[in-house]
Parts: sequence; structure tokens; C-alpha cells
Amino acid sequence: MVSIEVFKTLCMNFPKVEEMPHFHKTSFRIKKKIFATLDEKTQKATLKLNLKDQDLFGLIDQTMIYPVPNKWGKQGWTIVELNKINESLLKDILTNAYIGVKSK
Repeated sequence: MVSIEVFKTLCMNFPKVEEMPHFHKTSFRIKKKIFATLDEKTQKATLKLNLKDQDLFGLIDQTMIYPVPNKWGKQGWTIVELNKINESLLKDILTNAYIGVKSK
């Protein structure tokens, strides 16, 4: 399980990240592009992955890491259940999301 504060700290540890509101969520951005959002009420994060990474991480546990169930999921947006994931795995997924969005 990863707490809200740990999630925010992991996101903000990447260089040049900005934390900003995004509708009823908190977003984390690099170059004004979102790589992660956080819904504190549901304890879920949504990360922008490439489709290959989305598939690979989803193989670990599809109840913990899974595509957003709509067209956004088909673009790589992936839900992570913070109450099920460990910090090490979350850090790996966040790193992929951050690098993928930063490189665009």
C-alpha cells in the first residue's frame, strides 16, 4: 500500500514537475503535460504509459494495474490502485510515465 503523501513525494522527486489541479483530481506535469493524476477519494492514480508498458505492467496484477476502461485506456492511460501496490513497483511505473511524457 502506498499513501497519498508517498505518491505525491514520488511524483515531485522527478525534475521540473509541477503539481496542479485537474478537475476534481491533482495532476503532476512535466513541460505542461500530465504524466499522472491522483484521486485521493478513491486512492487511485492514473498514469500515462505507452501501450507496451501498459500491457507489461498489467501482467503483474490486473486488479492493481489496468487500462482506463474507455478510449483513454487505449491511449495508454492506466489506473494504479494505491491501496494494493508497493512503493518500489509504483516508482518503476511512475518513472516510465514521466520519461515517456517528458520525451514528447
